[in-house]
Amino acid sequence: MNLVEVRGVTKTFASTAEAVTPLAELDFTVARGEFVCLMGPSGSGKTTLLHLLAGIDRPTAGSVRIGGEEITGLSASALARWRTRAIGYVFQQYNLIPVLTAAENVEVPLLLLRLDRSDRDRRIATALAAVGLTDRAHHLPRQLSGGQQQRVAIARAIVADPLLLLADEPTGNLDRTAATATMALLRRLVAEFGKTLVMVTHDPQAAQQADRVVHIDKGRIAAVPHA
Repeated sequence: MNLVEVRGVTKTFASTAEAVTPLAELDFTVARGEFVCLMGPSGSGKTTLLHLLAGIDRPTAGSVRIGGEEITGLSASALARWRTRAIGYVFQQYNLIPVLTAAENVEVPLLLLRLDRSDRDRRIATALAAVGLTDRAHHLPRQLSGGQQQRVAIARAIVADPLLLLADEPTGNLDRTAATATMALLRRLVAEFGKTLVMVTHDPQAAQQADRVVHIDKGRIAAVPHA
């Protein structure tokens, strides 16, 4: 059963010179519990597709359905509420708040939900345990390695138990050892916790962890399953 259904999506950006169309009549699906990797040259439309899946941007034409819900027609406020409960996003740059501890950074998405203190604490503890950082809960980002900071970012992405995890170059700022550990963690979230993950990467070793690789070039895609 598909969690993600993108049908006939085109995205065009206006510019002073000429319109830019990073995605053109694109069809794309992701099954529940699947780990899909998006690969392709810079400017091919990979991150644009992630932004459409996250409801950060809207398509010029076409349909985006997540968990059976058509999100392209939602109002800005409804879309923001939907994103809070449905999407977990992992960034290349971690995007942690430097003055907050690991636990406080993980808590940020929960502040947008109607949860009491005990429920928030339970979810934070569960998320940090899932990424192996229980003993770093009270450390600030500057007291953590790059790999640990990315694990905090992953805990933040999963703490609200979203329908869909999205990761944009999650190993791009990590050395090989930390990158391998990060990919093992993402793979485990899919295999053991049943998460659905769509990841953008240029790293062939990272892509090997996915169930399916989808190559994007000039706004169009061709799926290439792993052997």
